[in-house]
Amino acid sequence: MYVMRILYQKYQNWGNMNYMQRKIITYILLIILFYGSLVFAQTAQTVFISFFPEEIRQGDPFMAQIDSAKISSIKKLTFNGKRMGIFLYQEKPTALIPVDLNKKAKTYELRVELADGNIIKKDVVIVQRDKKETPLGIPEKLGGNTKTSQNKLVSTLNEDNKKLAGLRTNGKSLWKEKFIAPLRQIVVTSPYGNSRKTGEYAIPHKGTDYKAPEGTEILAINRGVVRFAKTLRNHGKTIVIDHGQGVMSFYLHLSKFKVKKGVVVERGKVIALSGATGYTLGAHLHFGLRINDIAIDPEKFFELFKDTN
Repeated sequence: MYVMRILYQKYQNWGNMNYMQRKIITYILLIILFYGSLVFAQTAQTVFISFFPEEIRQGDPFMAQIDSAKISSIKKLTFNGKRMGIFLYQEKPTALIPVDLNKKAKTYELRVELADGNIIKKDVVIVQRDKKETPLGIPEKLGGNTKTSQNKLVSTLNEDNKKLAGLRTNGKSLWKEKFIAPLRQIVVTSPYGNSRKTGEYAIPHKGTDYKAPEGTEILAINRGVVRFAKTLRNHGKTIVIDHGQGVMSFYLHLSKFKVKKGVVVERGKVIALSGATGYTLGAHLHFGLRINDIAIDPEKFFELFKDTN
């Protein structure tokens, strides 16, 4: 302020100055304007992290967005030390972050590293999910409710899940539009997160069951590549679509495939018909979503894209 006051006084006497004095004052003013603009730009580009929903339970996904930053200026985004993919959504750098169903309820760190070396951190509180246990028998086609069939069910479920783990995912997001539901009419018959009591075993339900009578058309929830289209003992006829950046959708117990492995499908395309194949007591759609191989609550995932531009 003192320097500016002196310069102002000099400026008032501009007409009485010689050429060299005017030149010096002009240079000083230009330097002040230059560095002032740098300070203003740095202040204007202050980076903030916002995430929603505000309450995040075990098994929930959440969306983190970086305000006042270009996607090219972000070197890395991590949650609890694990790197997450970044894509542009609502004109902001965005990440979809999974929380495992069994992750301990406590506070974790969300960390953004910028290309200029700055680091922004934010605490994310994970709260306990209420988990219910419901009985579920074994159909006769899989041996019925015997000790032998219970043991075989658990061992073969593990085999099925191994075949679906680590499937190839595109490094970039393959979608440009919001995600949609896999059915034209949605009725939840069994939510994500509960456990199925089968004899001595409690099997976590890491997907959502939707009402879908035999032959109901199943839709791709967004653009992606079919990475899996085979029949498994317990999952029945199964399709997996890779949407890029670790986001994959799973469609189980189908009666008929409408697509093959390797094809690119668009959002809303009919990919299969519902059925009752595999470990199920009746026709329905078991729908699952994974981000970086972590199964998350599909209903909460779809909520991230509601009422957004």
